Amino acid sequence: MAADEGPGAALVADVFARACSSRAAFETVTGRWASLVLLALGEGPYRFGELRRRVEGVSEKMLSQALHGLEREGLLTRTDHGTVPPRVDYALTALGEDVARRLRELADLLQGAVPDLNRARAAYDRD
Repeated sequence: MAADEGPGAALVADVFARACSSRAAFETVTGRWASLVLLALGEGPYRFGELRRRVEGVSEKMLSQALHGLEREGLLTRTDHGTVPPRVDYALTALGEDVARRLRELADLLQGAVPDLNRARAAYDRD
């Protein structure tokens, strides 16, 4: 490779590029339920029913889809203990922990800004 040549297009990750793997992962992570699941799993491992109670409002179907998507991206592990009744635990991988930590920072920022958010919404709705 000549000194002035950079890496091939296939080696450059660009979240704005339609075909980039990072974009697919970004879309999974920023989905409504997946983000909340990551935040919950940032607290520690959960079973399916525990996650459903922790993430208020999520249906079984949507929780299942979020878990499958996050597992596919390598952000969580699913451990089936092979027992009757079934016991399946979900936990974050190292990458999942890193993503969840950063999401937690965003969630904390937004939770701390609730008065500002409420004022902005009220002003917008008045106009």
